[in-house]
Amino acid sequence: MQGERMAGFDAVPVDWRSGRFLGRVATAAGPSPILIDQGVVYDMAEVAPTVSMLVQNKALSARGGKLLGDLADLAVGAGDDAQYRLLSPIDLQCVKAAGVTFAVSALERVIEERARGDAGAAAAVRDRLEGAIGGGLHAVVPGSAEAVTLKATLIADGMWSQYLEVAIGPDAEIFTKAPVLSTLGTGADIGVRSDSTWNNPEPEVVLLADAAGRAVGAMLGNDVNLRDFEGRSALLLSKAKDNNASCALGPFVRLFDDAFTMDDVRRAEVSLRIEGMDGYVLTGVSSMAQISRDPEELLRQTMSEHQYPDGFVLFLGTLFAPTQDRDAPGRGFTHKPGDLVTIASARLGRLSNRVTTSKAAPPWSFGIADLMANLARRGLLA
Repeated sequence: MQGERMAGFDAVPVDWRSGRFLGRVATAAGPSPILIDQGVVYDMAEVAPTVSMLVQNKALSARGGKLLGDLADLAVGAGDDAQYRLLSPIDLQCVKAAGVTFAVSALERVIEERARGDAGAAAAVRDRLEGAIGGGLHAVVPGSAEAVTLKATLIADGMWSQYLEVAIGPDAEIFTKAPVLSTLGTGADIGVRSDSTWNNPEPEVVLLADAAGRAVGAMLGNDVNLRDFEGRSALLLSKAKDNNASCALGPFVRLFDDAFTMDDVRRAEVSLRIEGMDGYVLTGVSSMAQISRDPEELLRQTMSEHQYPDGFVLFLGTLFAPTQDRDAPGRGFTHKPGDLVTIASARLGRLSNRVTTSKAAPPWSFGIADLMANLARRGLLA
């Protein structure tokens, strides 16, 4: 159990023998959904050829799957030389994300806005904002009478922001993060725009939901963010969020059961470690207990006036906004090529990706038409 060969095994949760997990691997024939049940891996392509279809058909047991073997014995990994190369664990689902769901991230978004995307101006803005509203956001329930009162106070003080509106107002920020089939799995290079000078990872818990909006499991995600672009204008959100190789998910979807429920998501601790090729190291831990909107409420708002016939995944937001200086004092953190980003949680495993630019990352070239053609050639669409 060493080296690249065991990347998939090394990424699983501490209790991987007792849970059920959905994933996808690249085989010689093409991408296949897999199910891991008590540490044993099954190829589920002949049961349903996509993860989306497995979920919609409620085919979330190993029945009918092709036995591949024990995960600890298989060559599952992130490299091209692995017998079963790990892919993003989703396929046809829409990729949605909730923003500004933690008080700390709300403050950082306001800082980006008021600094106009200039990292050098962020420290001074942060000091002013934390003095004025830093403690007040944590205890406020979005949409409550207390939130209305706080909003009125901040407007009177000239401190209101569109980010505070979605942080404590009745409506959550829900946006589309990435196109179908564009997400990456653990071990892949993640990309930031080559013209961004202030950016960071966003470690998050991500829910997998069926077409009815019911969550069937959870995984880890990296909602790569460009703080300079979004800080210049919220209308640049799409450029800040949706770029080649800018969304990583995995390593697997942990399915809900009696031993792992939404309450485990609500209690999850998510750690982040960034290791730069320049020797820089940054670590942090986020607690889902500090989220301002319950995951079920975020699911409800995502589905309120939309349909997702192939299901969707929903990033629940991040508490982590790195402010530790990397280069010049007062300029905070930004990525450099070669950074290794590792996001981990005890019950969900570990998601690791190395940073490059969106231009330098392998281009996204396998779309929906390619998937359907591949599945047809394999006789899996009958």
